[in-house]
Amino acid sequence: MSAYQRLDMRQGQSLVMTPQLQQAIKLLQLSNIELAEFVAEEIERNPLLERGESADSSEFEGDVDKAKGRDELSLDGSEGMGNARDAVDASDSDMYEAGTGSDEARTANSQSGPSASTDWSSVSSGRGVSDDFDFEGSLSSEKSLHEHLHDQLAMAGLSQADSLIGARLIDETDDAGFCKVDLNEVASALGADPANVAAVLDVCQGFDPTGVMARDLTECLALQLKERDRLDPAMQAFLDNLHLVAKHDIKALSEICGVDKDDVMDMLAELRTLSPRPASGFATEATIAVAPDVFVREMPNGMFAVELNSETLPRVLMDKAYYAEVSALPMRDQEKEFISECAANATWLIKSLDQRARTILKVASEIVRQQDAFFAHGVAHLRPLNLKQVADAIEMHESTVSRVTSNKYMATPRGLFELKYFFSAAIPSTGGGEAHSAEAVRYRIKQLIDEEGDKVLSDDKIVEILTEFGIEIARRTVAKYRESLGIPSSVQRRRLLKASA
Repeated sequence: MSAYQRLDMRQGQSLVMTPQLQQAIKLLQLSNIELAEFVAEEIERNPLLERGESADSSEFEGDVDKAKGRDELSLDGSEGMGNARDAVDASDSDMYEAGTGSDEARTANSQSGPSASTDWSSVSSGRGVSDDFDFEGSLSSEKSLHEHLHDQLAMAGLSQADSLIGARLIDETDDAGFCKVDLNEVASALGADPANVAAVLDVCQGFDPTGVMARDLTECLALQLKERDRLDPAMQAFLDNLHLVAKHDIKALSEICGVDKDDVMDMLAELRTLSPRPASGFATEATIAVAPDVFVREMPNGMFAVELNSETLPRVLMDKAYYAEVSALPMRDQEKEFISECAANATWLIKSLDQRARTILKVASEIVRQQDAFFAHGVAHLRPLNLKQVADAIEMHESTVSRVTSNKYMATPRGLFELKYFFSAAIPSTGGGEAHSAEAVRYRIKQLIDEEGDKVLSDDKIVEILTEFGIEIARRTVAKYRESLGIPSSVQRRRLLKASA
């Protein structure tokens, strides 16, 4: 056997991701906050890049920018600002008629962004970083109350519709742990039944810490006493008259509660062991801006307009005049290479930001088209939707849609939602009709059980009723959905009904 060296030429195919492609993918999955940080770093690193002016002054300064020889990011990818306004008018907004879900309903919107009269705002203000920033202290942070509640909500086994309601109630909870919100307003905003919102709040009030998400001090103390099994009628009457407790009117409290003075003093002592601020054990949550990436507005004609939030789109300029001036100077090869690389990176960044904005608008518009019934009628009308359906409709890959729907938010008349919330599994329909959303089926099962009254419905009976509505579902699926909603079996419900009779 001889050993020697030789050169062979082989032909093959391989997928290679260029640094530019990797950057485009990275930009697509960034939130608007992370994108702003990334752009700021690029501007600091690249001498040919600079931040553009605000959208309010862009129209006035468009001619100035062109005179300086600058390229500015616009939603149509055009150079300069002379026709950027018109381009946005044609591509920055789509409208869909409520309840149609058809491509024919799509028309161009005449507005270039959120109107001055539209009352949209960020959920909270941003977090500042001081000069004496403690790096070591930032390595581990104490979980906030809202994070703690959202973690418990994810483990509560609620349907997607009820989880959305619960998330809204948690967001309405203040730093002290109180949920001082009108349930009817929440129900109206989400298109849900007020009784269902109250039921979800009742589940959330069972979360840790005890007493959290109470609507007032009396309910907060009652929840804590209930956990201790100390909420008897006398104690409830005591809590209902906290104004007398503040006055220390022992005689009046004794008469109202039907107990003697010693018992009232014991109640006072027990009251002092309770916490009037159930969230006092949690650090005050630092506010984090959650600005919507997309606006959905209902038009007077019943259609929905989909618009990008121009406030979250970084405006990046490449100074061509400065580039031409520097390029004309005598430079070494290394310096020429550096300037050429900066110019290429600046051009690619502008194109990548443009493509990101276009993709977000495409995905959001298709979601609104598919889920227009939700926007028109509420959570009970969520349709089954998956990434492939949206990807096929807009002719993109599923992975692209997945990146777009992560950490992107849509501000709608029904509240602020992450794009991924609109995706749910499908339940087939009898007779080959349109499939039903799994979350809508869960919602209907809960409605049937809530309205059963004295006639307790078995899982088989629920299957029969749902079949009459055109929903093809197995009994074990009904049982699974019922258990995920925290609803006991028909046998247990009958026992509870007899015990309460």
